Amino acid sequence: MIKQMKYFQSVVKYQNFTKAAEECYISQSAISQQIQALENELGIKLIERDRRKIKLTEAGEYFYRKSLVIVSDFERLCAETIRIAKGVEHELKIGYLRNYNGTELKESISEFNLKYPEVYLQISSGTHEELYYELRNGKIDIVINDLRRKSSDQYVNYFLTKSYFYAELAKNNPLSQLETITMDELKNTPLIIIAPEGQRQNEELFYREYLGVKGDFIFAENLEEAHLLVIANKGYFPIDFYKMPESSKILKYVPIIYNENQIEIKYYAFWKADTTKKYIEEFAEILKSNFPK
Repeated sequence: MIKQMKYFQSVVKYQNFTKAAEECYISQSAISQQIQALENELGIKLIERDRRKIKLTEAGEYFYRKSLVIVSDFERLCAETIRIAKGVEHELKIGYLRNYNGTELKESISEFNLKYPEVYLQISSGTHEELYYELRNGKIDIVINDLRRKSSDQYVNYFLTKSYFYAELAKNNPLSQLETITMDELKNTPLIIIAPEGQRQNEELFYREYLGVKGDFIFAENLEEAHLLVIANKGYFPIDFYKMPESSKILKYVPIIYNENQIEIKYYAFWKADTTKKYIEEFAEILKSNFPK
């Protein structure tokens, strides 16, 4: 009955027997027969059919919702049972920057999971230094990180994208009225960065050297806390985007300028050059395809 449930779900999803049959790799007549067999087994109608559209009966609506839960639980049960019996055959450990705020990673994980459901994914976040340490010591297979070190032949440096720094400011901060801003103009406003206690010195050094920060620092544990500190007008948060973001009622984004150009940052996927682990390059390619060109 699980297979019949999947056929039924596909028909409901597409509202079309032909498209559902294509997704399930069977003929239209076969999927129609399977739905009819399911209805015969239950002794009720699940679908009201006419030439133009498909409509669920009240019982069909109930069966559809519950069947989604049952199929999801069944697939998870099977996957976990196989994992217990065989162990993890294929695993990919992914690390990403803690202050990353885009959707590309989510989209890539979803796409990869659909393409390679047999791969067990482990996902963690960290600062630049934490990710570098985890990669170097084999605790992570691939990391999405900024390029702060000189390129090394020991690692594959797979370029993903570049983006531009903005100062996230509270709308009621007078500096938010500027069209662009320099680090000299921000020197009396504390900079908010995300870093755990053990990494704060490294992060502070980077921002002083790379962005030319001259003022004080305020440290946040996560992205949400950083945004809240900005809203409370405690300082500004350096955040990067591919294009000018839209301001809101409470926040304004002002391009950070150095030598008349907006400061940019480049992102790469890194993994060990001598690794033979499967799926790393496949994930990197999917990831790059989801970043702006």
